Order: sequence, then structure tokens, then C-alpha cells
Amino acid sequence: MLSQSRVRRFRSLPPSRSKNSLVNQHDDASPLLDHGWPELLQILLDSFQNRLGRELVPRSGRLHEDAKRVYKAPFVVVSHNNAADPVLTFGNLTALQLWEMTADTFRQTPSRMTAEPMHRDERARLLERTTRDGYVDDYRGIRISSTGRRFQIEEAIVWNLHDKAGEYVGQAATFDHWTFLES
Repeated sequence: MLSQSRVRRFRSLPPSRSKNSLVNQHDDASPLLDHGWPELLQILLDSFQNRLGRELVPRSGRLHEDAKRVYKAPFVVVSHNNAADPVLTFGNLTALQLWEMTADTFRQTPSRMTAEPMHRDERARLLERTTRDGYVDDYRGIRISSTGRRFQIEEAIVWNLHDKAGEYVGQAATFDHWTFLES
């Protein structure tokens, strides 16, 4: 859903380079239950609505149905925890395909590894700005997949995640526009 007034622009994802297609491997949304993601996605959706005053996806009021909508959304949704060196905690199907990772690999990846070393200072500044302001909605930057494929993201929204008790538990991001870059 992202923005009602904005035209959605997507770039086609490349076919998986692995023997097992990530699309086929994850299309049934089974990682949602395998990793306890519905509860995390409740925090993600609530925090988005609280920070931005709108919904990330239409909500049904049923946790697993809402989680499935986020997982299968045609735009990227990712999150990381609040560790000193944050580790990715969620990537929807579009994110897993874009970063060319399985859900298990994704959840073990420090989020800094999604950016090339030369772009990590810029990424750190973004996260500091998000922590300070609660969210940003104008981020653009270069990221890298697990196989080294580089892509430019634009108009990303990054927001802080808070649980029901108000405790800071991490950050999340969403974007629907990316362009693959020549190597």
C-alpha cells in the first residue's frame, strides 16, 4: 500500500541464481510460523501506523492474515533488532528475493552487511537520524545482495519499532523502488 498518492514503481527481480528458487522455497509463507514472525510483524505494523499515521498494508484484525499480507507484499519490508550491531530479524518474500537469501540466512545477517563497506557510514547516519526523529521517509542508498549484486533504493521509509510497553526493539524499512546497478 505505502502511499495512496504515489505511483508504485517496481523493478523486476532477477531469476534466482541458486538451484532452489527462493520464490518456490518461500512462496507458501511458511517462514512466518517457523520464525515467530507474526508477533514481530504486529510490532512492525503498529509502529508504522503510530509513527506515520497510516497503515503499511490493509489490516484484517487477524494476526496471521496480516502477517501473510506483509510477507507476500510486492514491496520490500525488512527489520533489524536493537543490538549494538543490529541483526536482521525479518525480510518479506520480496526482500528475500532481492537480497538473494533464505529466511534462515537473512535472520543471521548483521544489517550492516546489506550495504557495501564504502556505504556503511551513510547507512549509520540514516539509522541515527531515524532513532532521533522516529522515522525518515526520504532515504536513498546503495545496497548489495548476498551474491554481490548492487542496487539503488529510493524513497525508502525507515522507522523505529516499539513494543506494546513502549520499549525500543529495533528499526524497520520499506521501499518499492529499486534499480539494479552495473557491476
